[in-house]
Amino acid sequence: MTPRATGPIALFLPSVRGGGAQRVVVNLAQGMSERGLSVDLVLTAAVGVFLDQLPPAVRLIDLGAGRLVRSVGPLVGYLRRERPRILVSSMSHANLVALWAARLAGQGTPVMVTEHNTMSRAAGEGPLARRLWPPLLRAFYPWAASVVAVSRGAAEDFALTSGFPRERVEVVYNPVITPEIMALARHAPDHPWFAGGGPPVILAVGRLTPQKDFPTLLRAFAQVRRRRPARLLILGEGEERAALEALAAELGVAADVALPGFRENAMAYMAGSALFVLSSAWEGLPTVLIEALAAGTRVVSTDCPSGPREILQDGRLGSLVPVGDVIALADAMTDALARPAVSAPADALKPFTRDAAVDHYLRLIESV
Repeated sequence: MTPRATGPIALFLPSVRGGGAQRVVVNLAQGMSERGLSVDLVLTAAVGVFLDQLPPAVRLIDLGAGRLVRSVGPLVGYLRRERPRILVSSMSHANLVALWAARLAGQGTPVMVTEHNTMSRAAGEGPLARRLWPPLLRAFYPWAASVVAVSRGAAEDFALTSGFPRERVEVVYNPVITPEIMALARHAPDHPWFAGGGPPVILAVGRLTPQKDFPTLLRAFAQVRRRRPARLLILGEGEERAALEALAAELGVAADVALPGFRENAMAYMAGSALFVLSSAWEGLPTVLIEALAAGTRVVSTDCPSGPREILQDGRLGSLVPVGDVIALADAMTDALARPAVSAPADALKPFTRDAAVDHYLRLIESV
């Protein structure tokens, strides 16, 4: 299905720096352009590691605003000038900007907002932010033509947090599995621990932030190390790097822990690892967990809100443990390393393919 061709489909977000939501939007742009649709990727600032993954057919619109709050005026100008078929916005703060800009533009451009995280946890830190966010959602989100959440859990949490009717929130799984990432899985990871003959590598991927709860993973890994040889590799960057390095040293496992930073080709690392672990305190729909399953890697995950239980089919495709439980995580990691890897069935991964997600988004766009 293709939407009515009355203008480009505009995808809006702050930037395409490394992150799950950014990768998802780039995958959508790729998938829609492959269908022959006119697609604009509209960025507050045209920066980020995923810029070179945009196909030539996708037009890059750099609002040149630097900060998200300053992009309202340039976005209004874009909407009045280009009159896109629809504006699809991602990430909560960007959604507010998109809705406000569309209102000011006065062109009748419908806005589809997408929630990529668990709203009650991700919207703001501190009591003031938690008090202010629900009223903002109640004020702005009724202007949206469509509201999309990336998992059932995220949709339910959003409805509870915002007071927005649950029946008006559509669930569309992220377009994670693409031919491009499956090709990347066949590459050799550029780290000496994958040279062969060494201990099994346990992999985690994510920004070094409190949300990912890597301290719990490090403490669980220290327990695993007492039981058997293993190494832990965490891909990502963030403000907790120094604290995590200090904790690894304090636990006596620094020699077996590596934090090499962000890597574009995380799939190669997943395919080469013995085990993938998600230790997050909350998510929306963790892209990296889906990628690990697609790479054929054994997985262990916290049963955090939201997404892991849906992805892992209530634990059938990988172990689920309570959030923040060091002992349960260590036990699950030890058990997983002792089991042979079993690939997830194709039908379990199909909902997370790019084709499935693009089909669903285009049906929604057509209905607006």
